[in-house]
Amino acid sequence: MIRVTKILYPTDFSSYSNQAYFHAVGLAETYGASLTVVYVHTPGSPGDKAHWQNQLEQVRPSNPKIPVSHVLLEGDPATEIARFAADAGIDVIVIGTRGRTGVDRLVLGSVAERVMREAPCSVLVVKLPKGAGGAERPISACAETGG
Repeated sequence: MIRVTKILYPTDFSSYSNQAYFHAVGLAETYGASLTVVYVHTPGSPGDKAHWQNQLEQVRPSNPKIPVSHVLLEGDPATEIARFAADAGIDVIVIGTRGRTGVDRLVLGSVAERVMREAPCSVLVVKLPKGAGGAERPISACAETGG
């Protein structure tokens, strides 16, 4: 049997990340695992750390039995997510993706793809259902109501 005790859910507060949130919470409930929510602040990005820490703290499962912690990192998102996962002994990372293909993916890169390559553990990549629109910039912290 697969042993999952620590789940890492990286978010950028987009609808793509929100979709992954539901999977992360579902896995935490199924396995009785803890959930760590992480946001990586990149130097030069809008908003100060206090703003993003506040957003991060709002991401909480409605199930009080799921132990949840919040971590604000700084740097390159893929590198910091993989590094944190290794340092914290994370069992699985649940991350959202825009699902870009072709030239868009080559030019813009993919944090989820880089996390898959660099992570020391399994990575579940979640994309929005086909045809579902998504926000291109961060939205307010997600909640289990989807908003």
